[in-house]
Formats: sequence, structure tokens, C-alpha cells
Amino acid sequence: MPEIRAPQKDAYQLILDAIDVGVYRPGDRLVESELADRFGVSRTPIREALQRLETQSLLARDGRSLIVASLDHNQLAELYVVRCELEGLAARLAARHATDEEIKVLCDMVDTDRALINDPSALARANRRFHRQIHLASHNRYLVQQLDLVYRSMALMATTSLAAVGRGETALAEHQKIVDAITQGDGDAAYEALKSHISIAFVQRLKLDAETAEPNL
Repeated sequence: MPEIRAPQKDAYQLILDAIDVGVYRPGDRLVESELADRFGVSRTPIREALQRLETQSLLARDGRSLIVASLDHNQLAELYVVRCELEGLAARLAARHATDEEIKVLCDMVDTDRALINDPSALARANRRFHRQIHLASHNRYLVQQLDLVYRSMALMATTSLAAVGRGETALAEHQKIVDAITQGDGDAAYEALKSHISIAFVQRLKLDAETAEPNL
């Protein structure tokens, strides 16, 4: 009988997921040996994964070390411009192509997420699931791929805009407006509602960044 081997862990995805959930934050140093021990993977795939992440600008050089990259003001603005348009398009297409079951899932997500309003970290994870569901409901694989790249870069944000006082509640109200437009099959309204949602989130993020920035005196 042939030997059944456990599937090899994907070192790249393991590191990417760890950055996404905040195990490693912008500025944190990544060391091959420590990553290999943490994930139970040999150092060769870890090294290859780090090289790939550096090529994608998710890691940066600090002397001879690799650290999790951070986004400056211009990069953040550029990212939000692209995100705004692509997410708006996803909502427009979802209004046209989402199945009844997909719409039901979106509605249930908004209702369930209300219980997370006072937990910014949990709400941020739920927010990503909600947006991902809209991406999938667009039924456009190429758009989904591009949005995956955008969200990969978003993992470099040190904080969530949902941490701002009152933002969780207003964000869910915005989610409800998006879902209502998708439910009604109104692509234009869904597009505008999602773009407005992203724009408001960007303003909130800029405010948070301004509050935490160290003054240059």
C-alpha cells in the first residue's frame, strides 16, 4: 500500500495569514529559523516565501533583515483609490448576478455582525468576510483576483478604521445600505453605496493615523 503523506504546508500562505491577522505587524522583523519553528516548515520553503513576499512589497529590507512593510500616506491613498473602484464594481455586478442564497448570506452577515460592534478586532474580521462575499457574488473571477491583491496589501495597515468610536455602528448601517441595493438588483445604487462606504472608511483611517503620528518638532 502506498504511503499517504500529509500535504505540505504552504509557507507563503502561512506567513501571509499571520500578517493579515496581526501576528506580525508593520515593522516586525521576520527571521527564517523562527518562522520555520512556528509553522513546522523547513527553512527552504520559508526562504522562498520570504523572497516572494519581498518581491510583492509586503516585506522590506532593514539592513540585512526583512521586516513587514508599512504603507506611507501616498501608498495608502493610491490603494484606496483602486479599492474604491474595484469594490464598487463588485457591488454593481453582485446586484446583477448574486443568487438568492448569496443575498441571504449577506443579509445574515449584517444581522450577525451587530453583536460585534464593541469588539473592533472581531468586527474587522467579519468586515473582511462581508466584503469577500460581495466579491464572490460578482461572479467575475478576474475581479475577485484583483481584489485579493488589494486586500493582501491592506494587511499592511497597522490598525483598523473600525476601532474609531462609533465607526462600527455606522459601518454596519452602510453595509445594510449596500445589501439593500444588491437585494433590489440596483447596480448603480450598490456601486455608489459601496464607494461611499470605502470613502468614509478612508477618511476615518486618515484621522486615526493623524492621531497616532508622532509630531515632527
